[in-house]
Amino acid sequence: MAAKKKILIRIGSLRHGGAEKVLINFLKNLPEDKYEVDLLINLYTGMYIQEVPSWVKLHYLLKGEMITTNKPHEIPVKAFRVLYQKMFLWFPSLLYKFVLNNKKYDVEIGAIHGMYRELLSSPQKDSKKIIWIQNDIFNLKEYTPDIIRQFFQFDRILVISNKLKEEMQKAAKNDREKQAVVKIFNPIDKQDTLKKANTTIDDYPFSNDIPTFITIGTVYPQKGYDRLLDVHKKLINEGLKHQIIIIGDGFEFEKTQSQLNELGLQESVKMLGFRSNPYPYLKKADFYVMSSRHEGFPTIIAEALILNKPVVSTDVSGIKDLLQDGKLGLIMPNSEDGIYEGMKKFLTDREFVSRYENEIKTADLPFVLEKSVAQLQEIIDEL
Repeated sequence: MAAKKKILIRIGSLRHGGAEKVLINFLKNLPEDKYEVDLLINLYTGMYIQEVPSWVKLHYLLKGEMITTNKPHEIPVKAFRVLYQKMFLWFPSLLYKFVLNNKKYDVEIGAIHGMYRELLSSPQKDSKKIIWIQNDIFNLKEYTPDIIRQFFQFDRILVISNKLKEEMQKAAKNDREKQAVVKIFNPIDKQDTLKKANTTIDDYPFSNDIPTFITIGTVYPQKGYDRLLDVHKKLINEGLKHQIIIIGDGFEFEKTQSQLNELGLQESVKMLGFRSNPYPYLKKADFYVMSSRHEGFPTIIAEALILNKPVVSTDVSGIKDLLQDGKLGLIMPNSEDGIYEGMKKFLTDREFVSRYENEIKTADLPFVLEKSVAQLQEIIDEL
């Protein structure tokens, strides 16, 4: 039998984020007899730690909770962490010697684009390097054209949407660089989603006789909840009764809540905060609405499709792939008007909505777990 491929995977932490969940889904489904996997995380924290399969060897640089605020007593801890992690970036041989015990790897993977420097500084020059771009980096200020050029030092650049693939290939300078870019669907565990959706909940905020839109995601400016509330108000004023549930937490939570209060929408919009299992709420709602200004690969859309929910979304990265160019859901211009027209269509045209419901039921969804995992294995094996 061939020797197992030795793989090192790096990620910042295992807290509740899309890239983290994607990584865990892959690890749980990779065949243990084919690969020997070491997972190195900068910060030993997060809800997915207990989900790492027992055969995967876990290494970490630091232990402790994620610090997302700037309280005075936390600043020294933050500064120490930054320096400690920087030290390994400046002297990577220390990391490979003391943390990873001088192990030789065949393949090194950065499970999120932010790890590109760490991977490129690896003292193991013979290992094949893979970077996984989990967000639309062309929309992030810190990713200048010069930084994006550095990504082409990797043997494979995994991207999660056709739009990202096109943009990366445009930035490529030759055929080798073009061919390094591979699109891979983030895997969704269909059975797991269905199982979680069947959990009973007793705090669903609405009665079900009025059409209900749900949206799930961190309350950040990129999610466009401000636009969503304005559109909702406009539709209500036009006499189109409907309700909205927002699930998620984030630094704009208070701001969004006060916008909601100012618009007098307390009865028709409920912000429920973070829920580790949002699926029962999604299952009970009628439609999924995505008002985002930009996205990487909005996994939640895939989960909405698994639960047969018609989706109306702004035209963001990944959405055309997920909604099969509009066959499985309504893709609208990325503007307040776009969101307004889309929601209005759902509220006024019942036949239009049921067409989507039928399409979703019979669709072959390419992001189901088995397909994505097989694709990732193929990429690793051919290197």
